[in-house]
Amino acid sequence: MHDQVYQPEADTFLLLRAALREVRPTDRVLEVGTGSGRIAAAVLETGARVVGTDINPYAVLAARSCGVETVRTDLAAGFAGPFDLVVFNPPYLPTVPEDRFDDWLEYALDGGPDGRRVIERFVRDLDRVLAPYGRLLLLVSSLTDLDAVRELLGSYGFIAIVVDQEGCEGETLYVLRAMRDLCRVTSGD
Repeated sequence: MHDQVYQPEADTFLLLRAALREVRPTDRVLEVGTGSGRIAAAVLETGARVVGTDINPYAVLAARSCGVETVRTDLAAGFAGPFDLVVFNPPYLPTVPEDRFDDWLEYALDGGPDGRRVIERFVRDLDRVLAPYGRLLLLVSSLTDLDAVRELLGSYGFIAIVVDQEGCEGETLYVLRAMRDLCRVTSGD
């Protein structure tokens, strides 16, 4: 695999485990930021229809080599859905400008000053691609502030619960499962 593609690590395997528990064979699945394609390829084996996206051209090639239909785009730009399941391991490392590298791998790592910059952009657009009863699996780190991410999802009409977690090198990794807050939608809030 190309050195500019994020290599599967503990976060990848945690999200993979959650995705395999969550996916249904009838699901239409979007993996945003597919990277190596490891998660999308495994989900594809369940019978679900899967498409991946990545902004990194080397990641697109890596995922395609795993048999995953992959589109080079920023997050879910150009997709209208509806997807039953969206899976995303976003760049979540808090990063200041002087710590940034000017390469493709940076897109997989740089979460901005608080680690939530890309998550915020993604959540703003989630409603457009997610089916009415669709589910999101989002990997979040304790470095990113789990409560802040849950509040962000809530501000866009989603409710999120932790479905898996794991300690890893001075941080805790969480997988959030988010769905539309149907009580909020039906009450007119």
